[in-house]
Amino acid sequence: MRSGFISVVGRPNVGKSTLVNALVGEKVAITSPRPQTTRNTIRGIRNERDTQIVFVDTPGLHKPRTALGNRLNRLVYGSLEETDGVLLVLDATQNIGPGDRRIAERLREARATVIVVINKIDIAKKDRILEQLGEASEWEFLAYVPVSARDGDGLDLVLSEIEPLLEEGPQFFPTDVHMDQPEKIYAAELIREKFLRRLREELPHSLAILVDEITVRDNGTTYVAATAYVERKSQKGIVIGKGGVQLRDVGAEAREDLERFFGGSVFLDIHVRVEDDWQRRDDTLDRLGF
Repeated sequence: MRSGFISVVGRPNVGKSTLVNALVGEKVAITSPRPQTTRNTIRGIRNERDTQIVFVDTPGLHKPRTALGNRLNRLVYGSLEETDGVLLVLDATQNIGPGDRRIAERLREARATVIVVINKIDIAKKDRILEQLGEASEWEFLAYVPVSARDGDGLDLVLSEIEPLLEEGPQFFPTDVHMDQPEKIYAAELIREKFLRRLREELPHSLAILVDEITVRDNGTTYVAATAYVERKSQKGIVIGKGGVQLRDVGAEAREDLERFFGGSVFLDIHVRVEDDWQRRDDTLDRLGF
């Protein structure tokens, strides 16, 4: 068997998680239009007859403004130490900016084997794609592949560039496993995804979800107890919504995904709690699992 680890890095909101989900063929990471959706390293496993590729989805690299931001960046750079190659994801709809160049330079310093993936070609203009290819080629990385993670275009080319990087090695995960996240963390991410798609601009970064309990009751229903943490009392009202409508609708949407994940009925119990400035407090970040 040939196997290996491939890190997926890039600025926030370039489509890293959508790309990993598409390459794995299963939903292993949540997605949303909000930047910095991913808050931990997520390993998605692609299994084929004689190969196993472990994709390490990482938070978007950004200029940190909080203790949480510093921790997320450290996660990304730490992931480079365990990988056989790197997918550097760019957004075809945007110009290559200082953030992209900073990441590319860091990868060059690390002497990483890098495949540049130019994502979102389904919504980008052709001249913008060609412009990005030309500019990124100055970095002299291994390969440059335009893709649409959403539509699946170009994914075979990405895999064909990855395969030569794999070496003879062990099967790291069973063939029926597609991710390595613990149940509680994955359940919390599914709940947070539903909130992210509904909340106004300032709230997503102030929201954290912690699953406190997962138990199977005598009737076969999986009971999931979760707490949604916000930083201000005013945010608590927004998360709950008028008459509890927001919380009810998020719970209904999340429960559908949880039932698919657990393979049966789920009772989801979400409470909302204020934890002042949790993004800036190391003790709270530790308790929330960051």
